[in-house]
Amino acid sequence: MKTTKSLSLIAAATLLMGCQPTAQKPQFDDEVFKQAQQISQKYIIADLHVDVPYRLENKYDDVSAATEGGDFDYPRAKQGGLDAPFMSIYIPAEIEAKGGDSKALADKLIDSVKQIVRQSPRKFALANSPAQVERNFARGLISLPMGMENGSPIAGDITNLQHFYDRGIRYITLSHSLSNHISDSSYDSVRPAGGLTKFGKTLVGAMNDIGMMVDVSHISDLAFYDVMSVSTAPVIASHSSARSFTPGFERNMDDNMIKLLAANGGVIFINFGSTFVSEASLKSWQDYKAAFDAYLAENKLDEDSDEAKAFTADYQSKNPFEFADLDTVLDHFDHVVKLAGIDHVGIGSDYDGVGDSLPTGLKDVATYPNLIAGLLKRGYSEADIAKILSGNLMRVWRQVQSHRASS
Repeated sequence: MKTTKSLSLIAAATLLMGCQPTAQKPQFDDEVFKQAQQISQKYIIADLHVDVPYRLENKYDDVSAATEGGDFDYPRAKQGGLDAPFMSIYIPAEIEAKGGDSKALADKLIDSVKQIVRQSPRKFALANSPAQVERNFARGLISLPMGMENGSPIAGDITNLQHFYDRGIRYITLSHSLSNHISDSSYDSVRPAGGLTKFGKTLVGAMNDIGMMVDVSHISDLAFYDVMSVSTAPVIASHSSARSFTPGFERNMDDNMIKLLAANGGVIFINFGSTFVSEASLKSWQDYKAAFDAYLAENKLDEDSDEAKAFTADYQSKNPFEFADLDTVLDHFDHVVKLAGIDHVGIGSDYDGVGDSLPTGLKDVATYPNLIAGLLKRGYSEADIAKILSGNLMRVWRQVQSHRASS
């Protein structure tokens, strides 16, 4: 569902999808669920994409305590066993498109993550390396590593890469909903570079040299293949799913791309959003969006208008959104493992980034034990699950760091 992260569109989607109860514990055998809870506390759980900073930019919540809204806060994270949520420094594509200052917003959002840590040093800690994540875990602290969603803050100046590395950014999603000065976007019909730009290719090499992970989520297929031809270090997809289940949805990765990513040592981190994992959910959203856009155009209305909200409410009452469920998400993990092996899949939920489109059973950060229980039920060993939870991330992150050391 997330294409622009427009607040008004997310609000519309929230109306469309209605208020769904959080399914904290699907029907599992008590022993299986108990084992899942034990595993969730025993191993580091890392989630490569949690959109807390931009959520707080628009409506502040004290995430060190229980919050009424959103998908993440400290009590729920501890309940779910979440230890290392990568804070997404999300930069709307429209800022660069309109000549705005993306870098200033990125710095502001990084400051907000650091402020969370300053305010609650007994709950949260920064983490710029796997070793720091492990030390924080041993101390009972939740690590807040950072990734930048949209490379527009680089602003065509390669020296900004060092700036953001020094500030704690450890991966960059090259583009978002619009093609930018680095890469074409999978969501944008306008693709002037035909993949990566010349600067984008230079940036990928510089990211390899500095030890920063290159993230191929959101970029076009041609840009993905450019990255794979340029990068000399493993790359990641921080919050993507398998296109096999959503034919024609370029935002997800097809089988050949997943295999190539894995062959290079990379990892795909599965997005939980219903529209990312279910063709029926995606069609449900697309049908609504087409009707919504047509209504706005016909009546010359703004998407934030009361009339637009009334249209969404009426549409939802007649056409309820079709949610995915836990099993649908598990199918994506199974698919990647069958294609590429257990070493190349992880978690990239997109919590706080996909509105209310999350599947039943995975509605917030308290529900990782549900995912673990589902994996156990499907025959995954504890060792395999540990790789999915964070082992694969730690391996690829260390490889990227080592590449810097050897370059």
